[in-house]
Amino acid sequence: MTRGEEIAAALARVRVRVAAAAGAAGRAPSDVRLIAVSKKMPPADVAAALAAGQQDFGENYAQELRDKRAAVDGLAAPTHAMPAPGAGPRWHFIGPLQANKVKYVAGKVALLHTVDSAELLDEIDRRAAGGVQDCLVQINVAGESRKHGVAPPDLPALLDHFALLAHVRCVGLMLIPPLGEDAEASRPHFAALRALRDAQRGHARPHVDLVHLSMGMSHDLEAAIAEGATLVRVGTAIFGERPTR
Repeated sequence: MTRGEEIAAALARVRVRVAAAAGAAGRAPSDVRLIAVSKKMPPADVAAALAAGQQDFGENYAQELRDKRAAVDGLAAPTHAMPAPGAGPRWHFIGPLQANKVKYVAGKVALLHTVDSAELLDEIDRRAAGGVQDCLVQINVAGESRKHGVAPPDLPALLDHFALLAHVRCVGLMLIPPLGEDAEASRPHFAALRALRDAQRGHARPHVDLVHLSMGMSHDLEAAIAEGATLVRVGTAIFGERPTR
């Protein structure tokens, strides 16, 4: 089996899991978008997933995204397996973002998942001046000291800040739960994110439309979907273990 065939088969298995989890939750599979997390994987892997019908890809590092995007654009996938014209990769930035790296991301991705401060948002707004950058606010639901994200009580103020800016739009919330192999241990954090989203939906703000919940990865996507995830970020189950260097 070629590497491309391995990736296509893995994608098919993950799609079955997503569809089954959505069905079990009484949701349509189309309500959940799969993001293939391609960080540290070669551009050829992205091209293979693209050829297998995957469109959304997530990257954690701004400069890797910049370089990989250019490399993938330069690769020729088999004509018979290519998506429809215009349906190339849709990139998501899902890692911590420093202000000095915003130039590599703002206006260049479909969705930026990790806004966590007004200062970062100001820089995104400045860099996206030619259009509107869709964003998610990352929430540190568990209050982990080493993890990025806004504390839940600080979410309203950051959403208010979106309302003051012309070139950014908040379309939902994002979460990375505490590290662990037990999917059920993540469920309370997923439920808490959904509750935060639902509570803030009652406060109308310009440039804020809280549609999405970005949560769930390879080991806990079923629990995330059961709790309302609209975006799941899956890497290992599609591409295998990442290189350590």
